[in-house]
Amino acid sequence: MTNSSARFLIVGPQGSGKGTQGVRIADAFGIPVVSTGDIFRANIKQGTDLGKKVQAITAAGDLVSDELTGELVSDRLSQEDAAAGFLLDGYPRNRAQVGHLDEILSDQGVALDAVIALDVPREESIARIALRAQEQGREDDTPEAIAHRLEIYERETAPILAVYEERGVVDTIDGVGTLDEITERIFAALAARGLAPVAV
Repeated sequence: MTNSSARFLIVGPQGSGKGTQGVRIADAFGIPVVSTGDIFRANIKQGTDLGKKVQAITAAGDLVSDELTGELVSDRLSQEDAAAGFLLDGYPRNRAQVGHLDEILSDQGVALDAVIALDVPREESIARIALRAQEQGREDDTPEAIAHRLEIYERETAPILAVYEERGVVDTIDGVGTLDEITERIFAALAARGLAPVAV
């Protein structure tokens, strides 16, 4: 069975493994991962007008505004490879961006099919990020920085799940276990919605 559409959003705190799981889901469904970080980097590399704006903002150490992020996401979702579906990672990050995304999808006459929420206890997230920092020598992953990023996630991003829960599209997945166990849980939840991968 192939899907006429597979439009997903994956949400989870830093260290939840959403980047890894997102790639697995996208590969199985034959859709692109649309990550705001990747979009920013691609536009900067290509020297687009939007990329130049982003570069100036990030060089100053500021966060890219909701409006500019929305423009970049809208541009990315209008590209041909995203026509039959996509997996969003890192957007929307707050309630204002949920509104922007609604407008983008409404203009295309589509909606999200499922929001995959990876549920990982805070202590587990912190332990995973600390391990990653050790393995990759990432000096920006200090205990203080990790705690700060998790606080931003809990304050700004976690509340968007309530919006999507009201629409009945959230699948909360236990994010603790092996990579394969978590992937299987995600596919089982999507299958229950009648969303089957093109190839697993």
